[in-house]
Amino acid sequence: MTQAKRLRRTTAGGYARGDETRQRIIDAAIQLFGEHGFKDASTRDIAAAAGVNAPALQYYFENKEGLYKACAEYITEDLRGRFAPSMRQVSDALKNHADADTLIEAYLGMQLVTLDSVLTPTHLVKGRLLGRELAGETPHLVSDMLQKTMKRPINKLLSELLARIMGTGPNDAITRIRLLTLKGLVLAFYYPPGASLELLGWKEIDAGKSALIKDAVQEQTRTLLMSWQNAGKRKGVA
Repeated sequence: MTQAKRLRRTTAGGYARGDETRQRIIDAAIQLFGEHGFKDASTRDIAAAAGVNAPALQYYFENKEGLYKACAEYITEDLRGRFAPSMRQVSDALKNHADADTLIEAYLGMQLVTLDSVLTPTHLVKGRLLGRELAGETPHLVSDMLQKTMKRPINKLLSELLARIMGTGPNDAITRIRLLTLKGLVLAFYYPPGASLELLGWKEIDAGKSALIKDAVQEQTRTLLMSWQNAGKRKGVA
């Protein structure tokens, strides 16, 4: 893929207006790339959905590849901002050798951010795009960026946190298996959402249903973490 051009600025106080237009194009592109794939989402349709003329895409992004790269960067940076506070909370808990209850709460805090991201209406749009990447239908740009800048650091942090709770090592097989088990509690609602909706008998996940899912998943996670922590203490005594 070619590199996206830097954001071009308008003069005479037009910065905010230019940024708003650029973001509208990105939002429309994420939706159409997710619905139709990179190949079949035309720049003309993206421009129409964003309420701009076709040359505006070239003005801000040079070409469709540059626009897709901008979408990937936006999704990655948005998630980075969402997770930054909870990642700091986990890092501080580990650095300060916090007690088991604090460590468990730190894990639940990170999980809650994931649940919030998964259960928001805008997630479905972004999830479609990422799903097409994972299916090999679009360039692997979003998934690669997320893997490098988000997934690897988060997995490392959560492995260390889970190991501290259980009294194991962060690279132990049991630690990694249980981390995957906990991730599976959230992935059930990730992509595609239709499967979970069918099983639940729901047409959509509104605010009330979202709160119910969060409470249930967090309660189950807390129960598992406390069980594993107690099992680790018993092994330590033995």
